[in-house]
Amino acid sequence: MTTQERTLSKLAEGIEYTLLTQNPKETLNQEISALVYDSRKIVPGCLFVCIKGAAFDGHTCIGQAAQSKAAAVVIEKDIEIPEGLTALRVPDTRLALAMLSAAWFGHPARELQTIGITGTKGKTTTTYMIKSILENAGRKTGLIGTIETVIGDKRIPSANTTPESYLVQQYFREMADAGCDTCVMEVSSQGLMMHRTAGFLFDIGIFTNIEPDHIGPNEHASFEEYQACKSMLFRQCKTGIINADDAHAKDVIKGHACSIETFGLSKDADLRAEHLQFIHRPGYLGVAYRAEGLSSFDVEIDVPGKFSVYNSLSAIAVCRHFQIPEEIMKQALKDAKVKGRIEMVKVSDEFTLMIDYAHNAMSLKSLLGTLREYEPGRLVCLFGCGGNRSRLRRYEMGEVSGRLADLTIITSDNPRDEEPQAIIDDIKKGIAKTDGKYVEIADRKEAIRYAIQNGRPGDVIVLAGKGHEDYQEIKGVKYPMDERVLIAEILGQK
Repeated sequence: MTTQERTLSKLAEGIEYTLLTQNPKETLNQEISALVYDSRKIVPGCLFVCIKGAAFDGHTCIGQAAQSKAAAVVIEKDIEIPEGLTALRVPDTRLALAMLSAAWFGHPARELQTIGITGTKGKTTTTYMIKSILENAGRKTGLIGTIETVIGDKRIPSANTTPESYLVQQYFREMADAGCDTCVMEVSSQGLMMHRTAGFLFDIGIFTNIEPDHIGPNEHASFEEYQACKSMLFRQCKTGIINADDAHAKDVIKGHACSIETFGLSKDADLRAEHLQFIHRPGYLGVAYRAEGLSSFDVEIDVPGKFSVYNSLSAIAVCRHFQIPEEIMKQALKDAKVKGRIEMVKVSDEFTLMIDYAHNAMSLKSLLGTLREYEPGRLVCLFGCGGNRSRLRRYEMGEVSGRLADLTIITSDNPRDEEPQAIIDDIKKGIAKTDGKYVEIADRKEAIRYAIQNGRPGDVIVLAGKGHEDYQEIKGVKYPMDERVLIAEILGQK
């Protein structure tokens, strides 16, 4: 949107609002200098959107907006407006922010093919698989996700899986201006609930799976609410691509406003995987299968497990809409790598070592259960738990590792303001419910050294919890700590 079009009336097109002002005509034709939702960024002539968060309510800053000569405020509460300040009263300021942001940046999603992925697990890996295929086929593809936002050569570390709506639209604009023709992004249930992806229509929406997660204070009140938020994506996309094998798939797409395609292992799926084979050799785990239905070709992926089959199937289901040749899809899927998601690091010709982000009981159980299917000599799990977080998570992860791993190496993660030993002691309480063997080594580098030096032929060793993170948080300070660097240093000292 050009500066000439950034008037209040133009920005607010399509938004349901009540105008509270003494000079309607003058106000609506006023040029807006900035769109702001952070009270620290209020400037003269801006449009300030009052967002109510968990810890802070922007409505308390209306006096500040008036003093700073903001052009107008957007509110959802019935509150007193200072004299001379214009207000737009809307049903939901988060939804209004999304619509205003899309208009502010000139509706950049209309210049891109947009792909949104929702689900409890698999979002991150699937986005990178799709990006790999599209870019191998010559499409310039941006990415927004849990790890980072990628715009050409620019990489921006992520604070949230799905950023605030203003940032989503800003990234879209940067992508379009950088020559991107496609954007693939992770769409979290929180992002949907808070309307961060409102204001545009996805070309393709994907549902990977859903399990009870993200339920509790400041997240979702119940599984039903969590599921309902996921389903919002399928009222905001043109084509929905759904995991037919998920028990809740029909509920997730209830009330959908898009055409539906399915993928999975079941014979009724539109795109299905047949003749699965787990591939296991020293230093390598993978999976192979035959894709049948909407596409028909052999696939091999350098990532283990049945969930890798689902992730790659959804990527194929998306990319066939772009008429990408099968040979490109096959090679791109083999090349696709995601930092910290079952990331194999070669340390020996005799055993396999990998880094994974599994940092709660559910993800750790899924990971270790998958690796058990490869019948390793021993399954070794190294992990710690974060400080200033639920102690229940520590007990649960300890119990999961004690039951599924042959050896657990308990170490430190991000202790934050807690003592590492206190966290380790909590994890040991969970392991005590099992017959699992364990050792405890608080220093993470020394724990990794122990795992490598004591690896046996046929072992599969998992460094769990840190994944893509390259720091360790202690007493409010983030210190550099990348497990890949630690491994390289250990191997260099052998």
